[in-house]
Amino acid sequence: MSFPRIAAIVPMRHDSKRVPGKNWRPLGGKPLFCHILATLEQCDLISQIVIDTDSDTIRSIARREFPRVLLLDRPEHLRDDRTPMNEVLLHTTTEVKADCYLQTHSTNPFLKPQTIRQAIGRFIQASDLYDSLFGVTRLQQRLWDHLTRPINHDPAVLLRTQDLQPVYVENSCLYLFTRKTLTTYESRVGANPIMFEIDRMEAWDIDDETDFALAELIHARLQSTQRSAA
Repeated sequence: MSFPRIAAIVPMRHDSKRVPGKNWRPLGGKPLFCHILATLEQCDLISQIVIDTDSDTIRSIARREFPRVLLLDRPEHLRDDRTPMNEVLLHTTTEVKADCYLQTHSTNPFLKPQTIRQAIGRFIQASDLYDSLFGVTRLQQRLWDHLTRPINHDPAVLLRTQDLQPVYVENSCLYLFTRKTLTTYESRVGANPIMFEIDRMEAWDIDDETDFALAELIHARLQSTQRSAA
């Protein structure tokens, strides 16, 4: 199966509780959300990029820097920070028609165009068998649950961490799904999803001030590497 029209959705609220003004706070000299939009614009498989927001600040910057991006005004009843993302997506996919939707976040500035292309290609090739795809990061550490029970290891057998059975963290970098999957399960992750592994540094997600500080270090390192390669 092929998806001739793919819409990429980037939802952004104006307010951020843990990092004030996070979505437009500068990273490497430009607003944070501009990084992922620039990445999405490099993916020729994407037909339409959509920002769903309640922010005049974001709309103003996007109109100037990304005039081809579609701006949707988020309804008042979906603006609370406790509103489930799936409810936001149900509204957005009603407004924007596509065969397949890709959702990502402004807080994933290091996601690469080739990674997005690979994820789309993987989903298209396997869409007869799978109903969705989501990004994950491999984790090989000794994990315990809240009752002090080992999750992925035997404390009596002290394996090296690299030999542990891996577990995977949903990294929020990208989701691929159809409107049918979203409405059937009221979730962007369906009943039979593909876990798509993304490198830990590329999948870095900014959720708090520490994450932002480390993102600045990662960005500086990437820029230095690019200058050295040039």
